[in-house]
Amino acid sequence: MKQASYMRDQSQSLKRTSFKLNPVAAGCAVLVMGLSSIAYAQEVATENTVVVTGIRKGIEEAISVKKNASSIVEAVSAEDIGKLPDTSIAESIARLPGVTAQRTNGRAQAISVRGMSPDFSSALLNGREQTSTGDSRSVYFDQFPSELLSGVVIYKTPDASLVGQGLSGTIDMQTVRPLDFSKRTIAANYRKERLGAGLDNPGSGSRASFSYIDQFADRKIGIALGFARLDDTSGTNTKFESWGSGTTTYNGQTVNVPFNGFNAESNKTVQTRDGAMAVIQFKPNKEFSSTLDVFYSKFDSTTTKNILQVPLNDSWNSPTGQYDHPGVLINAILSGNNVVSGTFNNVRPVVRNEPVIDNETMTSIGWNNSLQMGGWRTTLDLNHSTAKRVERDQEVYAGIPGDASKSNNMFSNFTFDTSNGRKFSTNFNYADPNIIKITDGQGWGGGPGTPQAGYSKGPTVNDKIDSLRLSGKHDLPEGTWFTDVEIGTNYSKRSKVREVNEYLLQVANGAFAGLDITGGYTAFAGDTGIPILGFDASGNIPGLNFVTKQHPDIWNKDWRVDEKVWTTLAKANMETQIGRFPVTGNVGLQFIRTDQSSSAYSVNKDGGTSDANRPVAPYTAGKTLTMCLPSLNLSADMGNQTYLRFALAKIMARPKMDDMRASNGFSLDTTKGIYVGGGGNPTLNPFRATGVDISVEKYFDKKGYVSAAVFYKNLDSYIINLTNPNFDFTPLLQPTTLKASTNIGQFTLPTNGSGGSIKGFELAGSLPFSMLHKALDGFGAVANFSNTESSLTPPNTTDGNGGGNMELPGLSKKVASLTLYYEKHGFSFRVAERYRSDFVGEIIGFGGDRTLTYIKGEKIVDLQLGYEFDKGWAKGLSLLLQVNNLGNTPFIRYKQHPDGSKEEIENTKYGKTILFGLNYKL
Repeated sequence: MKQASYMRDQSQSLKRTSFKLNPVAAGCAVLVMGLSSIAYAQEVATENTVVVTGIRKGIEEAISVKKNASSIVEAVSAEDIGKLPDTSIAESIARLPGVTAQRTNGRAQAISVRGMSPDFSSALLNGREQTSTGDSRSVYFDQFPSELLSGVVIYKTPDASLVGQGLSGTIDMQTVRPLDFSKRTIAANYRKERLGAGLDNPGSGSRASFSYIDQFADRKIGIALGFARLDDTSGTNTKFESWGSGTTTYNGQTVNVPFNGFNAESNKTVQTRDGAMAVIQFKPNKEFSSTLDVFYSKFDSTTTKNILQVPLNDSWNSPTGQYDHPGVLINAILSGNNVVSGTFNNVRPVVRNEPVIDNETMTSIGWNNSLQMGGWRTTLDLNHSTAKRVERDQEVYAGIPGDASKSNNMFSNFTFDTSNGRKFSTNFNYADPNIIKITDGQGWGGGPGTPQAGYSKGPTVNDKIDSLRLSGKHDLPEGTWFTDVEIGTNYSKRSKVREVNEYLLQVANGAFAGLDITGGYTAFAGDTGIPILGFDASGNIPGLNFVTKQHPDIWNKDWRVDEKVWTTLAKANMETQIGRFPVTGNVGLQFIRTDQSSSAYSVNKDGGTSDANRPVAPYTAGKTLTMCLPSLNLSADMGNQTYLRFALAKIMARPKMDDMRASNGFSLDTTKGIYVGGGGNPTLNPFRATGVDISVEKYFDKKGYVSAAVFYKNLDSYIINLTNPNFDFTPLLQPTTLKASTNIGQFTLPTNGSGGSIKGFELAGSLPFSMLHKALDGFGAVANFSNTESSLTPPNTTDGNGGGNMELPGLSKKVASLTLYYEKHGFSFRVAERYRSDFVGEIIGFGGDRTLTYIKGEKIVDLQLGYEFDKGWAKGLSLLLQVNNLGNTPFIRYKQHPDGSKEEIENTKYGKTILFGLNYKL
């Protein structure tokens, strides 16, 4: 078999030798696996069939593959993953060169490749496109248990035979192939965890998994079964959110106060994740093979939040208001015009209890059939992927009930001191159940006519993909540049539906009435030390009525997006000589036709008598578009174990699905005399770019290597929110719409722009210290660093909208990781640090929608110790002790002002996770 074909087969599947997962650091490419790779090893050299048994073996084998690869990839291998047992595959991927993760609730979840947001990459499972429980396309990788995956390949340059690729990269997760194992394999593990170590109230949990692989019928049938369960209760995490700084008057002068108000929160999360995997492989002869893959994940979590919301410098309130009065600063200590400490009176806080229940389910079924006939290897592949998320977020407010215009007994004083950190105190006991009642203390529903003692919201998201692929591969005659050619077609159909129901919670006895709280307990307002009343706020509470909330913004959250995508592909693998340099690679082309549409609602904001009864009409729009994406990958052997790689391609990423929603709202601007509005855009074109990659790699046999890579992506089309001053409102007008002089007006929507670039460089290396001195045998290091820049600086749409421009979402300019390890005589030690600089990320914002925010850069350090018995009665048993987030790195958000200054608005502490585990493999 020719080398190019051998390398192509390697890049499509990793060696499945274990269910335990961890990253091959510093960009080591995919591992040797599969019958084709075994056949090649028999023909050319036995060294390519090295059995991976540890950290060093895994790195050496991966280096061997990277050395011969024709494209630029990063990889996570099964054998190494078991040496650093991550909670999910997201944590493993995040250690690869140019790859970063954003944490949610303390765990790695969203993955960014080469400085671009998660929406620019795509996620595959065994080469098949996957659905997402989020509002867009980006997959939440914490839903994939690391124990059930045999590896991951990240394609940084396109491969024309790969369908569903992203613009920044393509992340292909893989499960095992049982016929690649030489014998029956059984593995089990159990791990006990202590979560939130270092916090005042740590939590606990456990992880367990079992896998079974076997072969039958003279190795013509193989099965693989796996199950993994995570059951965790977090520590009590603390979170502080500032409402921003401001100014007020004190003794006749204008002074700067550090807080206009704040939210102080304690929360605890209970989560369970059940994952299952099954593979049935049938290979009766060399000509035919059939493989059925099933993957299932169910992730349920309940987060209980105890929050104290404190308006301090709330000068917008009337001094005779029914709910709150303006806070007045007293007893202040100043440093210049800055208030260091002081007290605000007339403070009416809200004691908020909020359970957030999230149930997510994913199912993926794939069936691959391959037949060799007449010189062609024909493949039929079917894919069915579904995802569902049901989220319920129920806020219940408590405080001192009453009409503030008639009584002052609901007000208290709050003292703050920033001279040494951040300290707060109050003269009132907000944990006293005899005083604190469920009530509408701030009039957030709009006033006494629509009281709001709580709010219930949450989306239900359903996502489904069905696809069919038919392709054929044919070997070409010797003596040409090309070794084989592949042609094929793929049809996929995707639908994503988002539905939202929202309710006001109202106390039955009137706008200012209070409802007694039963079963209360003392909680604390974050790290302030202020006690507050906690209670069960989930489900139906007697005396608290649910009233359906109607509002144009809620109609905007309901939508459906449908896509039909036809992909025709052709690819030729090459192996030739240019001058004195051997060159391998591939050239390919994808022709893509997309039929996209969205159905949602159009809201006439001028109609009706209030937001509760605005006229609403169904609205559908869409378009059909075609694209041609050529790609080229070359790898030249420069001699002396030095390789030069070059890639050139047209690349694209489909728009965010929530940007494609047909939802919209509009009204008549009587001042301008035109219609104005905003919404989604079902006619968006994809993100498009031309990408160039160059990589130079120097190897030291199989033991180590260093590499340097540069990349440049010229963005031909980018999506940004802009106002179209010449928008035709004709399709949106309703019979009751007020008439304007023209149907042409202003509409703000996601729009295709052009221009801009993303560029950067990556450095990586792997070095066993035995190369320096034999006394250091067993020690080693892997490291990588990347620097990425973008000329795009879109308008700042982060929370708080500080004005000016912001960085490209997802872009950390600097990303690095370093791993030091020792492994010998059964003992293993590894310490790993990953770092990313500040970036603009996405969080769940007000109203339950995704919103952009500035996130402070962070360093995450993990430590692992282990011992494996390799003989005697305990052979196959290994012990593990690990500490994650060793430095207790917090999650910090901030607001960036136009002058470049930063103001912290959130600081959440999750603590460390300590884990002890037992692994057994038979």
